Amino acid sequence: MKLDIFTEMQSPRPWSEDHEHRIIQNTLEQAKLADRLGYGCWWQVEHHTGEEFSYSSAPELMLTAIAQHTKAIRLGHSSVLAPFNFNHPIRVAERAAFLDHLSGGRLELGLARSTIPEWRTFNIPPDRTRAQMQQTFEMLPKMWTQERFSWKSDELDIRNVPIVPKPYQKPHPPLWQACSSLASFEQAGRNGVGALGVTLWAPPEQVKEWIGIYREAIRRCERPVGAFVNDQVAFFTFVHCAETDRQAMENGAAAAAAWYTNGSFTFFEAKEHFLKTFAEEQALLNDPAGGGLTGQFLRERAGKSPATTRAQAIIARIMQGEEVPNEEVFEGLREQDSLIVGSPETCLRKMRVYQELGIDRLMCFQQVGRLPHEAVMDSMRRVGALIPELDRA
Repeated sequence: MKLDIFTEMQSPRPWSEDHEHRIIQNTLEQAKLADRLGYGCWWQVEHHTGEEFSYSSAPELMLTAIAQHTKAIRLGHSSVLAPFNFNHPIRVAERAAFLDHLSGGRLELGLARSTIPEWRTFNIPPDRTRAQMQQTFEMLPKMWTQERFSWKSDELDIRNVPIVPKPYQKPHPPLWQACSSLASFEQAGRNGVGALGVTLWAPPEQVKEWIGIYREAIRRCERPVGAFVNDQVAFFTFVHCAETDRQAMENGAAAAAAWYTNGSFTFFEAKEHFLKTFAEEQALLNDPAGGGLTGQFLRERAGKSPATTRAQAIIARIMQGEEVPNEEVFEGLREQDSLIVGSPETCLRKMRVYQELGIDRLMCFQQVGRLPHEAVMDSMRRVGALIPELDRA
């Protein structure tokens, strides 16, 4: 299992006058350190109007800067928001190809549907997001490998145009899909692209189900969207490593994990998101055509009531608007092995859990909440020392 870095570029209040400049410079310093330490890939999100939660509103620019200050680490855009009002597919192809050249062929490109508040801000119909992302997946490899490109659908009419430049990597950079439901893991597998998931609120048993759906879907993939199959699963979770377990807590790990949990459920309007996901799964469950692997899995699971974990109960309370104390949120997440916090020995033991689940890349989410920049850098160094233990290659 390779160890990567995942970043949102967070800057919680209270703010100083230079807080925006500082988070950008800190991110660059962390990326340079990750390159020296041997992390596999630097994953940069795309979010808009995120305020405290995410300053990564122009990730292609941040990744370009990182490319010019690093030598070996791969650069992951996780992920381009694919609905057309965010990013026209031609612009996605052009920017990605430029970044691939500027980085010497180190780009990894993911696509995502985005979330309810961002759909609303950019005037995007929610029921079109999955189909538009699918179209972008099918268009990008053709734009990158064909001399001239055409596409006709209800929403796009592109007629025999040259898309330049072509990527530095041949035939094109690896493709990924951001996944947060059974249906999205199945879609990634059907497309033959890598799956980018999150373990922060999911117990290992649920992660294992997601991976199982993905592996079966990609095993059946006969027509990948790209020129090759990217059969990899990457998950991100909160990681903070210090000299001792106690020092990790004194650095503010519990407060950071709780702040991120509360902030993300507010920013993403998680209650509405979960309701939409539930409705989508019910439709697949009852689909006369079978609903694919997801529908089959849901029918097999019907009637079985998996035990609710303490963390899931806490998350349900948060979605109902309750203010749950930081310590309670952190303990619930730690109890179900959703977090990696503590000494190097503790972190390695917890990382082994993810390795045994079949995860190929663990995206270590280290710059979180109010954790000081110095503590983040120290954590990165300590986790970096564990890379040989997990990636024998």
